Amino acid sequence: MIDWKSFPKPIIALAPMADMSDLPFCLICKSHGAPLMFREMVSSEAVVRLNPKTLKMAEFDERERPLVQQIFGSDPATMAEAARIIEEKFHPDAIDINMGCPVYNIVSNFNGAFLIKEPARATAIIKAMKSAVTIPISVKTRLGWKDDRDCLEFVKILEDAGADLISVHGRTKEQGYSGKSNWDRIGEARRQVPNVPFLVNGDIVTVEDARQALAKSGADGVLIGRGALGNPWIFRDIMDGVGANPCVRPPFGFDARGGQTQGSAPTMTDRASAVLAHAQLQVEHYGERGLIKLRKHLPWYFKNMSGWKDLRSQLVRISTLDELKLVLELARV
Repeated sequence: MIDWKSFPKPIIALAPMADMSDLPFCLICKSHGAPLMFREMVSSEAVVRLNPKTLKMAEFDERERPLVQQIFGSDPATMAEAARIIEEKFHPDAIDINMGCPVYNIVSNFNGAFLIKEPARATAIIKAMKSAVTIPISVKTRLGWKDDRDCLEFVKILEDAGADLISVHGRTKEQGYSGKSNWDRIGEARRQVPNVPFLVNGDIVTVEDARQALAKSGADGVLIGRGALGNPWIFRDIMDGVGANPCVRPPFGFDARGGQTQGSAPTMTDRASAVLAHAQLQVEHYGERGLIKLRKHLPWYFKNMSGWKDLRSQLVRISTLDELKLVLELARV
């Protein structure tokens, strides 16, 4: 169980990203020094139905701890039951509620960011879940639906409902992932709830971004999303850059920098080593088909490198470990 108020600050964590923040990727980030994981969201309705695919998504490896499982839904009773099942079956350290996803298939069913428009329902969900489990309940949300000032009242509602931690992405639902994350507005929201542990999210892809996001928001920590894709080294760099005191050291695998010296960019060899470790974890968790699922991650590891477009076209077609090893070997020649 996580005690958010005593958790080492600033908190540096992997954000919950749908179809990305799964067990293998979390382990790769952990092996490169990430102190804390927020797992990709799972459907409360599917959890309650004991859907095998969804339960597989909620499985985790003890090496990932401390770990927060995110769930989404709109019915308080279903969300509470799903939280109870997840705690009973998997024992994560905390559970996070998705109140920020802007994707149509989510908000059209009154989930995700739609809950910003329904504060009474959001309150009922938090209270029902807190009564159903013994672990902390947190919320990840956005600046608002259309108006980026919606968050100024919404975070107070979340606090009053009992949220143990609040994370805010610096865009509205209407913005989706366009435009720029507004860390200043997140700072205004943070000042509305000074006693609740608070994380800033959005556009944090460098050490300097992390410094600026923390300074402008006054948050207790950062959630790193797309900045970690293909770049698990970002966690150690940010912890070094902002003076974080990591609560968990890399527990397995290779050196936290993959052979890097402090502050240096990962070499082609570093990247290839991380990719192969990621691929092996995919196969262990999903079987050989896991390499098909890995394809969406692979281009991120080599984005903007010399010749990366040709390499990308090969990586998105791999189906076996041998094929992947051959592509990487040729790329290093």
